[in-house]
Amino acid sequence: MPAILHPITQITGKAVPVPGANMDTDRIIPARFLKCVTFDELAGKMFYDERFNADGTSKQHPIDAPRHSGATIIIGGENFGCGSSREHAPQAIKRSGIQAVVAESFAEIFFGNSSGIGLPCVCVNAADLAVINAKLAAQPKTEWTLDLQTMQLSDGATSYPIHMPAEPREAFLSGRWDAVTELMSAAARVEELARTLPAPACNSSSPC
Repeated sequence: MPAILHPITQITGKAVPVPGANMDTDRIIPARFLKCVTFDELAGKMFYDERFNADGTSKQHPIDAPRHSGATIIIGGENFGCGSSREHAPQAIKRSGIQAVVAESFAEIFFGNSSGIGLPCVCVNAADLAVINAKLAAQPKTEWTLDLQTMQLSDGATSYPIHMPAEPREAFLSGRWDAVTELMSAAARVEELARTLPAPACNSSSPC
């Protein structure tokens, strides 16, 4: 039976705004960081050029503001994660301590890459997103709760409906969001299926 990872049902923590539509993956993790040997090296590198000047001085991005220190939820905009399909983008976000992303909409590949590493991406409508950002500006230390069972984002006083396709939501709730773990834990079934497949053809370019 496939191994079950920990279900992801609820995430609670402070939020940080990453404003603007079409936040592409090159801005999330600049190309020069893609040469990393392991994804662990991406910790702290998310939105690097958005946050720092060429000389390393701060651009005073919200991520680095003391009022948002320790935030675990990103509040983004429309078409978050567009651009290239680099899986380093969600890896950089998660390994920098973020546990979920809330936005008006997501690029499809970014959404899929995020779901596969246990980083929930949920949508809210534009009107609610504006209210959430206003509350975040007025009370940055507020704790937010993102609940994948009730599909609500709450600040303790008000709840906002969130949206996610049924299949990834069920994968998070059941703890089956990592396809690689599922595959490796079903080695016997994989071998059984392999024995039913026809033998590869032999030729000059692919000798037996």
